[in-house]
Amino acid sequence: MDMTFILTLFIIGFIGSFISGMVGIGGSVINYPMLLYIPPLVGVMSLTAHEVSGIGAVQVFFATISGVWAYRKSGFLHKKLIVYMGSSILIGSMLGSYFSHFISEKGINVIYGILALIAVVLMFIPRKGREGREDEDVSFNKPIASSLAFIIGVVSGVLGAGGAFILVPIMLSILKIPVRVTIASSLAITLISSIGATVGKVITGQVLFIPSLVLTIASLFASSIGAKMGQKINVKFLQWFLAILILAATIKIWLSFLF
Repeated sequence: MDMTFILTLFIIGFIGSFISGMVGIGGSVINYPMLLYIPPLVGVMSLTAHEVSGIGAVQVFFATISGVWAYRKSGFLHKKLIVYMGSSILIGSMLGSYFSHFISEKGINVIYGILALIAVVLMFIPRKGREGREDEDVSFNKPIASSLAFIIGVVSGVLGAGGAFILVPIMLSILKIPVRVTIASSLAITLISSIGATVGKVITGQVLFIPSLVLTIASLFASSIGAKMGQKINVKFLQWFLAILILAATIKIWLSFLF
C-alpha cells in the first residue's frame, strides 16, 4: 500500500464527500463506484466490492457523529423515533453486513446498482413536508417505522451505507415526520445503522483500516465545506451531473453482470 494509493483514496474521499455535502445525498452512493473503478484506472491497488463496502461503513460512522453532535441541543432529535427506528435499523444493518461476506462480488454490485437508481430518483424529488414546531408532539406509526427501518438496515449493511438518502424521504412522505425533526433524527438513525454495518464488516474481515482512516479524514474536511458551498450556489446542474455519473456506474455494473 504505497503513497500513490493513499493519495488517490484521499482525493476520492474528498471529492465524494464534497459533492455529497453540496447535494445532500449519502456519501456511500457516490464513493462506492469511485473506490471500485478509479484506483485500477489510474494504475494503483484495486479494491474488491467487499472492501469498498467495509471502508464505506467506517466512513459513514465518523461522518454522522459530527452531524448528530451539531444537532445535540437543537431539540429536534426525537428520542422515541430514534429508539424505534434505530433499534430496527441496527439489527438489520448488522445482519446485512455480517451476511454480506457470503454474497458474491457481482451480487453486491447488483444491490448497489438497484440502490443507486433509487438514489438518482430520490435526488430529484422535492423534500417537502410540514415544518412543525420544536415543542410539537410528533406521532408516527411504530410498526411501519420499525419495519421500514429494518429493511433499509439490511440493504445498507450489505453496502456499508447509512441509508440516509432512502430514510429521509420515507420519514417525510410515509411517516409524515416534520422536516426539521426528520433531518436531525435521520442523522442519529443513520449513525446507529453505521454502527451495525461497521461491526459486521469488521467481524467478517471486510474492513481495511488504513484506507478507512484516509477516507474518513478526507470526508471530515470535505463534507462541511461542501455543505457550506451548497447553501450559497444553485446545485441543480451538479445534481444532473452527479445523476449521470451514478447512472454510468450503474450501467457498467449491470453490463458486467449480464455479460
